[in-house]
Parts: sequence; structure tokens; C-alpha cells
Amino acid sequence: MVYLIFFISSLLCSQDLENISFGDDHSLDVATWNIEWFPKNDQTTINYVSDVIEHLDMDILAIQEVDDTVMFDMMLEDLQHYSGYYESSWFAGLAYIYNTETIEINGIYEIYTTSSFWNAFPRSPMVMDFNFMGNNYFIINNHFKCCGDGVLELGDTSDEENRRYTAINLLKEYIDDNLSDKNVIVLGDLNDDIAEESTNNIFQNILNDTENYHFSDIDIAMGPVSEWSFPNWPSHLDHILLTNELFDGMNTIQTQTIKIDDHVSGGWNEYDQNISDHRPVAVKILNLIPYYDIDGDVIVNDEDIDILVLHLIENNELIDTADFNQDFVVDIFDLFRLIDFIYFN
Repeated sequence: MVYLIFFISSLLCSQDLENISFGDDHSLDVATWNIEWFPKNDQTTINYVSDVIEHLDMDILAIQEVDDTVMFDMMLEDLQHYSGYYESSWFAGLAYIYNTETIEINGIYEIYTTSSFWNAFPRSPMVMDFNFMGNNYFIINNHFKCCGDGVLELGDTSDEENRRYTAINLLKEYIDDNLSDKNVIVLGDLNDDIAEESTNNIFQNILNDTENYHFSDIDIAMGPVSEWSFPNWPSHLDHILLTNELFDGMNTIQTQTIKIDDHVSGGWNEYDQNISDHRPVAVKILNLIPYYDIDGDVIVNDEDIDILVLHLIENNELIDTADFNQDFVVDIFDLFRLIDFIYFN
């Protein structure tokens, strides 16, 4: 009887969530998800979360608040093409779930682990070094200290805002010193508002460094409440920060809050009761170099222009990938687009 209930629950979840999607075969698709003391409602939560993962088709999910690692492992065993990693369930631990068919792991490790950093980092940031489609990336998963009164008191080490301020600036220091020329994604439940006024904005040093850093979810944070990641206390707390190697014009970036609650019959109440009080926030990163690389040498340069010009002059057959504006004709407008990509990005 118990197994029948689990089966029916899983079937209903699947039916409700079948229209949810995000990932594809061409882009790096990554999400951050505070999964709230997983599993919040035991096997029911596992059924829901498994279905969400299968339908979203993410390459990587950076997870916060894994409480029961045994049940987490059980869920991973039943997921096709996915594996996972965690250090522990200490204080609702950090974890990764990743697609083994698209992601090659080089290493996963924690930083700022010694006691002198525990005030800033109740949970040590977890770094994933991985390859995707031949390119190397780093993700740093975080769960910052919660709460506070909204006032940043830099002289008070017990002040929650100051602890988060210290944490984000230590992460910036780590990246500047160790990963300054790498593709880095910093994400997680950072427990503060990136769109807050500057006086009390713990992220202000990052926001000021526009040459090197960009919050891909800034438009969400500045947008309507309906798109925020934490509806119970309406706020947007889950963020995705990119380094300049990822927003240098060689990639297209799309970020959105995944509103799973829109895809379950009971709406937000059902989602909050059975899954989490946070929505996932996801980023899609599409590397444009393969898109414009006509000659396939992994470099987009004048040689690609020459090939396209020759095609236009001689009206030779050319591969469909030269139809950059997707109007089903390879013409001068595709040449303009290629030149724009090479010289103006």
C-alpha cells in the first residue's frame, strides 16, 4: 500500500510538471536552488524534485540545504544521467547535481574552511572545476548567513549584513587572486538584495566592478515581485554572478527564475509544503564561437569572413551554419553579422 501511494504521488508530480523546461543540447545550463532542508516532506519531496530535475534538463544544479544525505543518495541513484556530490549535511549542506553526459569534473573542493572564516561562511563555499564542450569553467556554490535588520554595520562582526559583506568580498578576493582569467560562476542563496540602495548593499564592491563582474539576475532583482526567488517574504535572495570572461560578447546569457509552483496543481502552497520555500534561479550560457566558426578551427577571425565573402561572390554552396540571422538565406546580411561579431564584441 505504501509503495502504491509513492507510485501515485510520483505519477501525479510527473503529470503536473511535464511542461516545465529550461536546458538544451547547445548551451551550458546551470541553476542554483535552495531546496530547504531536503527532503522537506520525505518521499513526496524526492518524487517532486526528481521530476523537476528530469524535466528541467540542467547540466548542473548547485544545491543548498541538503539535510538527509542518505535520501539524497537514494534520489541520485534513480536519476538517469545524473550524479551528485556533497561534503556533509552539516548545517544543511551544499551539494551539486550534474549531468554525467555533458559535464566532465576536474575537481570539487571547499575554500575558506578554517575557523577564522567561519563567521563569514557558516558553510564553506564549494568550488566545482569542470569542462563543458571543451571549455573549462568554475562554479562556486554558497549559502550565506541569513537574517538581519537591513542595515550594514561594518564595525560589528556579529552584524548579519556585515558577515555577508565580508563573505562576498572574500569570494571576490579569491577569484581575483586565483581565477582572474577563468570562466567563473558564483551562485547560491546569498540571503541579500543585490538591488538595494548602495549604503546598505553588501554587494556594492562587486556592483561597482562592472569591468570584471556582472549579476546575471540583476533585472530579476529590479523587476516585478512575481519573478523573485523567495515569495514567502517577498524578496530575491538567490543570485548568479558571472566574471567578465562570460559576458565579453562571446556568449549569450539568459537568466530566469524557474517558477515550478506555476506547474503544480496546488500552486505556491503545494510547492512550499512539498518542495521548498525558494525557487530555482537558472542561467543559460551559449558560447557563440562555434556558431560563427565557419571553417571549424575553433577561432572566429578574418578567415571565416574570407570564406563567406567567397561564397557570396561565387554563389557556392555553404553549410547552414553561415545563416547567422536564420532567414534561410546566406547573404550580405549574414556577412554584416559576422563582421559585427568579430570586430565589435
